[in-house]
Amino acid sequence: MTAPVFVVDSLAGVRPGGTLLLDGPEGRHAVSVRRLRAGEDVVLTDGAGTGAYGTVAAAEGKDRLTVAVAEVRTEPAPPVRITVVQALPKGDRGELAVETMTETGVDAVIPWAASRCVTQWRGERAAKSLAKWRATAREAGKQSRRLTFPEVAEAHTTKQVAEVLAAADFAAVLHEEGATPLATAELPASGSVVLVVGPEGGVAPDELAAFAAAGAAPYRLGPSVLRTSTAGTAATALLLGRTGRWS
Repeated sequence: MTAPVFVVDSLAGVRPGGTLLLDGPEGRHAVSVRRLRAGEDVVLTDGAGTGAYGTVAAAEGKDRLTVAVAEVRTEPAPPVRITVVQALPKGDRGELAVETMTETGVDAVIPWAASRCVTQWRGERAAKSLAKWRATAREAGKQSRRLTFPEVAEAHTTKQVAEVLAAADFAAVLHEEGATPLATAELPASGSVVLVVGPEGGVAPDELAAFAAAGAAPYRLGPSVLRTSTAGTAATALLLGRTGRWS
């Protein structure tokens, strides 16, 4: 089994042969929940691409873990960066989408307030919902042993999404009526790929027109219609294989 991952604020200046103290909520989880003890392997990450690999030197109290660092690794940026624009699903299906996309390997998620979304983020609810999505990405990143956690942006309007699409090297709207399969789309060898996942009610015609004007054509995934909470994960997996990141 691979070593468990815990998050620290910073790994600046950390070198092999040194030690790190893990405390606070992460330390409590390591000591009191995971019950890690001296000699066990552990990974500490900043979630931004750097990880300190080592072993537990000592566990103190209920929330303090001292780690002896054996190796520090920094992940290179992927040649093709995958962003999913995720329309807001109902209930907790938004967190489900973020969780599975993170475990699969997405690089960024943009919440989108599409016109046909039943759920809308406004006021205090917006802040709480965004915090849940970001916490989900963090926890799923740890669970899947990632060193780089996906960025979860502020909720975007359709106009803002169109601006993101216009700046991408490849942009697509996942749509059951798309004439071209995403599996055969011509992808860039490097740069940014942005995929739009619509709400359960579908992408509205005016939204499709705005995205087409920004350079995002409709593509289909397969013969079946996936729910909004699973389409982004399926598309991310497909592109990770096609771009060589899963080779």
